[in-house]
Amino acid sequence: MSEIELSTLLTRARSGDSAAEGELVGAIYPELRRLARRYLSAERKTHTLQTTELIHEAWLRLFGTHEVSVNDRRHLMALMALQMRRTLVDYARHRNAAKGTGSAIRVSWSDAEELLATPDEDVLAIDNAVRALESVDPRAAKVVELRFFGGFLESEVAETLGISIATIRRDWVFARAWLYHRLTGRPE
Repeated sequence: MSEIELSTLLTRARSGDSAAEGELVGAIYPELRRLARRYLSAERKTHTLQTTELIHEAWLRLFGTHEVSVNDRRHLMALMALQMRRTLVDYARHRNAAKGTGSAIRVSWSDAEELLATPDEDVLAIDNAVRALESVDPRAAKVVELRFFGGFLESEVAETLGISIATIRRDWVFARAWLYHRLTGRPE
């Protein structure tokens, strides 16, 4: 589907056309599945949330309660990546509350990058660190969300945020060092 067709569907969906919303979901569903699978591949093996559930929950969070302004495919995917991350963080918080723990553990940045079978506590520690980074440098935090959590390429992040690739690289280097220090307590 072309960007023009997608933009038309976005406009129709924003105006309340449920048929357009269905077409929109159908048009981007393969991309949403890849994104959800990437997130879920980093979760522990016993995680009960499935790909389809993650997509639906993120979609409802994004479009279910209020009108959202979406510019294009990249913007929509960035918003969905953010909602998927928030869904998984909320899921981890709920599980920790049910277990009665609620305490986060510290992890290294390299461990965070690999996210292999990450326990809920690690997800919460990473989320807390990214939220703290957001208060220091919101753009760098957005770069982390898109690159690390969303799996976007530098060029896709640059296009989505409307900034140069060189700026993306500088933000990425800063964010990695800042988060490494935050998660380990040591300078990189």
